[in-house]
Amino acid sequence: MIWTFIATIFSGLGAAGIALGIRALTRKKAPKWIIPVFAGAGMLAYLVYGEYDWFDHKQTQLPDEAVVVSTEKYGAPWRPWTYVIPQVTAFTVLDTDSIKRDNPGQNVVRFNLYRFEQSYTDAVSHKMYLLNCDNRELVPFDKESQPDLEELRTLSPEDRLFRAACTE
Repeated sequence: MIWTFIATIFSGLGAAGIALGIRALTRKKAPKWIIPVFAGAGMLAYLVYGEYDWFDHKQTQLPDEAVVVSTEKYGAPWRPWTYVIPQVTAFTVLDTDSIKRDNPGQNVVRFNLYRFEQSYTDAVSHKMYLLNCDNRELVPFDKESQPDLEELRTLSPEDRLFRAACTE
């Protein structure tokens, strides 16, 4: 967080320096107000870039056995540019090393899913799931390590989670 703050300040100073250069090139005919406008625009541009770069940056930090199976894109009224180009604010990762087949005769796998969410401090949560590869039924485990049948859902045959977990 502190590094984002420092980088934002330096982006503003750099953009203000560009505005000062423009004023020097025009022999002070450019208005003085372009300096704070450039500084603010530079800081805003850096923050927007950081928000859009978050997903790509997090993907580079994932180990090889992690497979991104879903993303969530978001648009907000206080960020009107996200309606034009929605930004990824959360994604779910399958840990392929955690895939286990408890009963060799059955086509049921158990695995961990991790959910990463962009916020002031990035949030990571994980949960264990069971997936029946024959009928594509997915059920999470509850806090007592028992399948939570109320949360049972059926995945589509094209679902990335289904393909990644069952083709292993």
